[in-house]
Amino acid sequence: MADRTLPTGDGGTPEDPAPEEAGAPGAPAAPGETGRRRRGSSRPRKERPDTLWGSVREIVLVLLWAVLIAFVVKTLLVRGFYIPSGSMENTLQLNDRIFVNVVEPTVGPLERGDIVVFEDAKGWLPPQDDGDGGLSDTVYDALAFVGVLPDRTDQHLIKRVIGVGGDRVVCCDASGRVTVNGHPLEEREAYLHPGAAPSDIPFEVVVPEDHYFVMGDHRNASADSRVHLGDATEDSAFIAHDEVVGTAFVIAWPLDRFELLRNPEDVFDGVPAPSGGS
Repeated sequence: MADRTLPTGDGGTPEDPAPEEAGAPGAPAAPGETGRRRRGSSRPRKERPDTLWGSVREIVLVLLWAVLIAFVVKTLLVRGFYIPSGSMENTLQLNDRIFVNVVEPTVGPLERGDIVVFEDAKGWLPPQDDGDGGLSDTVYDALAFVGVLPDRTDQHLIKRVIGVGGDRVVCCDASGRVTVNGHPLEEREAYLHPGAAPSDIPFEVVVPEDHYFVMGDHRNASADSRVHLGDATEDSAFIAHDEVVGTAFVIAWPLDRFELLRNPEDVFDGVPAPSGGS
């Protein structure tokens, strides 16, 4: 330790230092005061829970926050779904897990070419089994509620938007292509399942306002708008904007299938506005 004795210089008597105010930096501390001051001046540190109940409470709070954040994200931003059929092959394959942007439908109409998830409000699907009500079903429903697993109580479908409100959609022209407002769509190389025709079902429709005409990419394996044109309800073949949950934007699982889903704008770029305006 360095010598802290004041230098004497020329053998003289050292000058007395100026008295320092109590509490000022460098002032000598009273006996027994140093330890108290050091202990008192240090900031109290947050102690980790040292009891079983404290640890459990901390874990429960973390889980509650995680559930709350997941619920908010599911409700306001994105939702997860899995693909239960091959109607959108090869763009989407059986058991793919996808994420859906639920914000986009709330800010305006969708575009031709969007891949959309929508509620089965028209009864396109058969009734769904709700399970046996056991513990596994309870856990599943809880995870579905916060968006970790797909909700099986509300049935949903996924298709591609081909026509929007006011569009005249026709199958098919002399080359076997679907046309929208007279413009032929070059779908085969863009997203159609290899070997699938644009449509084996002839049709000609005008899409109602605030509705969509949708089709699967695997046309001969998709019970889409074309199949329901003969249903009893007049608009049963069209999906109302309010029935749309969101637009698919990514394949998240399995990892070797991870891919961002983009609108094939080049297929629809040449489609003119409906004759009655859009």
